[in-house]
Amino acid sequence: MALHELALERRNLHGHFSRELEPVLEIDSGDTIAFATLDAGWGLEPPRADGSERKHFEPRDPELDSGHALIGPVAVRGAGAGDVLEVGIDSVRVGPFGFTVAGGWRSFLNDGLGVAGGESAVLTWELDTDAGLGRDRAGREVRLSPFLGVLGMPPDEPGIHPTGPPRFCGGNLDCKELVAGTTLFLPIPIGGALFSAGDCHALQGDGEVSSTAIECPLERGELTLSVREDLELTGPVAHTADAWITLGLGESLNEATVDAVDSMLRLMGRELGLERRDALALASVVVDLRITQVVNGVMGVHAVLPHGALGSGRI
Repeated sequence: MALHELALERRNLHGHFSRELEPVLEIDSGDTIAFATLDAGWGLEPPRADGSERKHFEPRDPELDSGHALIGPVAVRGAGAGDVLEVGIDSVRVGPFGFTVAGGWRSFLNDGLGVAGGESAVLTWELDTDAGLGRDRAGREVRLSPFLGVLGMPPDEPGIHPTGPPRFCGGNLDCKELVAGTTLFLPIPIGGALFSAGDCHALQGDGEVSSTAIECPLERGELTLSVREDLELTGPVAHTADAWITLGLGESLNEATVDAVDSMLRLMGRELGLERRDALALASVVVDLRITQVVNGVMGVHAVLPHGALGSGRI
């Protein structure tokens, strides 16, 4: 299996999803891609203490690069619509800085919390990836748990699609469980897959309630992409060191919950041979529901089945 290096340069960056985008690289199933990315806002430096405009990557197209700074797309030979892309998250190493922004714009949370008006609060973080620590300007320290917020493919529909809302084929999932050592499984919507990645987060809480995590550049990430023809998935599923996770999406938390639980019941049926109503009863005993994120236009809920809770299989 080969390792492919993708340089952080204009030709490898884009800020939207589209099935019409030409791949920047074509690989075989089972190959690994290694790359760096900018932070989600295309920044070249952290926010400045005086509030002046920071430097951003240029040139950018105001329409095509309005979303997250993504590396790709990468085509995978043999990937067909209806197959599953197995994304092995081998490593995620953050860059030297990060930032978190809260308040100052209209959203259901900001409106409800009374922080929609006025200036935004901006926390700037120094990140020590070797020590696994982040420190803000007030001296507060947090332990890092980095992951890529965006991992996905474009839908099989013409035109330009924003990077903000997650979809059944991945994208801006913003699930903090997708750390190094995790395997993510995504339904492939189009031939070749056209996979892209970006939006590195040094740390995030479930929900991402301010609309930002510790947004940061990625110094180096490595992902192994494999085509699976032996699976049928309706949405994202992950296998971590601790649990099986099914990710549900919807216009409301109710819809996202139904999606996550439905996917979990399918997984329990496949892995453990359980009939659907038995699986639902057992899920009520051993499966946890968590709010993935509530800030991307589409709500996210993930269902978590710890390994060993009922016996554990592998996809």
